[in-house]
Amino acid sequence: MSLRSRAVVPAVLFAAAVAAVPAVAQPSADAATLAKKAAAFLAKSQNEDGSWGPAPNNRGVTGIVVTGLLRTGTGPDTEPTAKGLRFIESLVNQKEGHIAGNDLKAGLINYTTSINVMALSEAGRAEKYRPVIGDAVKYLRAYQWDDARGKDANTDFYGGAGYAGDKSRPDLSNTAFFLEALKAAGVPSDDPAFKKAAVFVSRCQNLKSEHNGAAWAAKNNDGSFIYTGANGGENRRTDGDGTKTDMGGYGSMTYAGVKSLIYAGVGKDDPRLKAALGWIGKNYTLDRNPGMPEANSQRGLFYYYHTFAKTMDALGVDTFEDASGVKHDWRADLTAALASRQRPDGSWVNPTDRWMEGDPNLVTGYALMALSYTRKK
Repeated sequence: MSLRSRAVVPAVLFAAAVAAVPAVAQPSADAATLAKKAAAFLAKSQNEDGSWGPAPNNRGVTGIVVTGLLRTGTGPDTEPTAKGLRFIESLVNQKEGHIAGNDLKAGLINYTTSINVMALSEAGRAEKYRPVIGDAVKYLRAYQWDDARGKDANTDFYGGAGYAGDKSRPDLSNTAFFLEALKAAGVPSDDPAFKKAAVFVSRCQNLKSEHNGAAWAAKNNDGSFIYTGANGGENRRTDGDGTKTDMGGYGSMTYAGVKSLIYAGVGKDDPRLKAALGWIGKNYTLDRNPGMPEANSQRGLFYYYHTFAKTMDALGVDTFEDASGVKHDWRADLTAALASRQRPDGSWVNPTDRWMEGDPNLVTGYALMALSYTRKK
């Protein structure tokens, strides 16, 4: 199999266990081998209807899996990818335009539609899927918070995307996937949707500037990104009251912020990117989701891996120099980290089981997406 040229134990105990495992891949554990083993696992774990995982979350998980398989060499006519694509086709809502289903279980619509746009775009069947993708992009545009939805540029909702509907406040994760879908569909970076999104993304950054005047941004001011600047700022480093009081940035959101700004045409000399890359340089690691408290350090690890890979690819670098001057071959580091965590059956799973990462189908899809970026262009 060739890679395409581009892209339950307590958390603290798991963190210690991971730290004890040397992040060095075995000689045979190259990216192609890891992907082949993962594809074999997914062929066995697929549901009869072509989806992966339990309903209704299978509507989004399947898009992640199909995208990962396609990007790592499993062709669109090869089972199980073909069955997965047929399942995604069954989710097309002709009336609304989204790709999240035709029934009342169509939840997380923006997130699911964005993922499935990515999967259909990756299939390379432009003539067949162009109308569906076009309708989906139109749907996604309509649910970006902007003046048309009663939020002008002075509000902290402006430019962002949420899970679904008129009451769903925007967040950086949903907005990042929204932008991924637009990019996959061929929407140019100077499109108004990207420009509006850049306003929202900038308001999720811990950086006091003309782009973000929030008190929490001035307090931390280290260039990192949080979960959302909406509703005065909410975060996911900690639980309970911490979602509104702990505005420290962390890896998965910081990398999501960086790539989203790059997609929107923001240059590397921009102070926002300089500050974010400075934070990444001080926190470069693949042993944990950096910036998270120690007890939560493994939360969202595989989401972090695929976002890390996309971001490094978007930066166009083969090596990344950290704050100590050490140059890292990020592709080799990522491959090694994934190799040390792949299970004997070819899958990956996060024992912390947070943010659905207890589902080996979702996590294996994330891992494949990450692996797709480990071969140089």
